Amino acid sequence: MTAHTLTSNHPASSLAAPPASVIAYARGLVKTYGAGETEVRALDGIDVDFARGELTAIMGPSGSGKSSLMHCMAGLDTVTSGTVVVDDMNVGRMSERQLTALRRTRLGFIFQSFNLIPTLTAAENITLPLDIARRPVDRAHFAAIVAAVGLEDRLHHRPSELSGGQQQRVACARALVARPAVVFADEPTGNLDSKSAGDLLRFLRGSVDDLGQTVVMVTHDARAAAYAHRVLFLADGRLVHELTDPTQASVLDVMRSMGDETEAEHEHDGARR
Repeated sequence: MTAHTLTSNHPASSLAAPPASVIAYARGLVKTYGAGETEVRALDGIDVDFARGELTAIMGPSGSGKSSLMHCMAGLDTVTSGTVVVDDMNVGRMSERQLTALRRTRLGFIFQSFNLIPTLTAAENITLPLDIARRPVDRAHFAAIVAAVGLEDRLHHRPSELSGGQQQRVACARALVARPAVVFADEPTGNLDSKSAGDLLRFLRGSVDDLGQTVVMVTHDARAAAYAHRVLFLADGRLVHELTDPTQASVLDVMRSMGDETEAEHEHDGARR
């Protein structure tokens, strides 16, 4: 495992185009909220690359900008300045209509709250992005994803008839069914028990290793981050550390070095239980 401290944020003009192995990137990314004395600079000139076929975790204290980074990368929030490119498309220059089309076809989303439609069955929830986009369902791909998340016998059940872990697995399958360029996951294990969380994380890592999927996951959990190929750490809207081949212990070490003692100790205590 390797940790890197990132000490500078470069202007976009000073950076060469990323290699072909990079599927999404940001250059000079700034995101502010409010104006004048109430302005909050959530992202402060971030340069970052996300590699194809990797699981990247984004971590940092509350208010560090991790969710803002993911939302800007995914086109869920507008960029104040800088460049965001996903799958060769400049997200920051897209109209809302273009962004909607992008989110339906090239991006997958997994949220802590599941966001399933209660009146639809599990199968209908999974195929919803394709149905909205009026694209045919690849039944072989659908079957492979359903088998991977272990939902073969629950496809005709509605969300109210499923456990929390099963609902999140439906949300995962929905995120993958359209073969997106990148899947963005925002605290995907936050509402799950430890067993369901482990099942979900193994599935996400498997989708990367076996299907070549790219996943970017925001998490506060060192155990979840240990499933990633790489962990990025944010503080005050800047990238401050990078960890490759992480373990739970190495993630906790970085969290402590950043002064996130409360969260680190909480994770350490949880690991001992």
